[in-house]
Amino acid sequence: MTIPKAIVTIHPYAPYMDEILAHPAVEAIRLNTVMPLSESYEDALQRLKTRAEAYGKKLWLDLKCRQLRVKTYGLPPFTEIELTHKISVNTPVRAYFSNGEEYATVLRVDGNRLIMQEGPKRMVGPGESVNIPDPSLKVEGFFTETDMHYITAAKKIGLHDYMLSFIESAQDIKNLYDIDEKAQVIAKIESVEGMNFVKNMYSDIASAFPERIRLMAARGDLYIELEKPHHIIRALEDILKKDNSAVVASRILGSLADGLEPNCADIGDLDNMMRMGYKHIMLGDDVCMHRDSVMSAIHIFEYMRQKYA
Repeated sequence: MTIPKAIVTIHPYAPYMDEILAHPAVEAIRLNTVMPLSESYEDALQRLKTRAEAYGKKLWLDLKCRQLRVKTYGLPPFTEIELTHKISVNTPVRAYFSNGEEYATVLRVDGNRLIMQEGPKRMVGPGESVNIPDPSLKVEGFFTETDMHYITAAKKIGLHDYMLSFIESAQDIKNLYDIDEKAQVIAKIESVEGMNFVKNMYSDIASAFPERIRLMAARGDLYIELEKPHHIIRALEDILKKDNSAVVASRILGSLADGLEPNCADIGDLDNMMRMGYKHIMLGDDVCMHRDSVMSAIHIFEYMRQKYA
């Protein structure tokens, strides 16, 4: 029986990086490319790749692709939010912020500008994700300018391991292979269209590129984007049926971001994913930005995965 292992999100300058990489429960680290760098893309990736490989671990580069994110700061009261992509959508429509915990009404769309009826009652800033779970939504383009900088730098240093956000078609993955023919891909499933890709297109493209494409149930956005909250369980099951090496990510042990003891729901949730059969579990930004919370998460993960040894 394969014992579950963790992929851990890492701050590019985390002083506790070696402690994470040395842990036997950790199989890889993930760089969230919205995190700021104080060096060139190439230098940062070379440093992180070398560090990971010294422990026999892999570095995954998480590109944002068509995921909607805030581009500039917005201070309340305000009526405009600028996004990283131009979009079209039938309005009025609801937009969600803060992992789905806040929402506001979009009255009009002007390219990449959302004209709001009201905004979240706080400052929103660059890098924050925005969800507009409406079937009429169309996002212009795929890779962002920052994505392209990272791909160019990764190729130069021989890094070919990518996570691609909001995958919704086979062409999305081919877009990367057109640039990096050696790419290894984890396709992050984060929307209803992404689930349609899993059901109708994944098997064909996985056969065309054998052992180079895996799936991820990226629950942070997927939970918001699905029509009903309870649909998340069926989505997780469907993804794993298509790819038994799939990764499940986000909303994992999130209570540790507020304290060093997990709540009961988080323990049950992690156990459920392991019982489903997920062997690759990725810890997200919320618990990984501080040494104490991420190490607590890894230790809990280590204890719980032992029953599968």
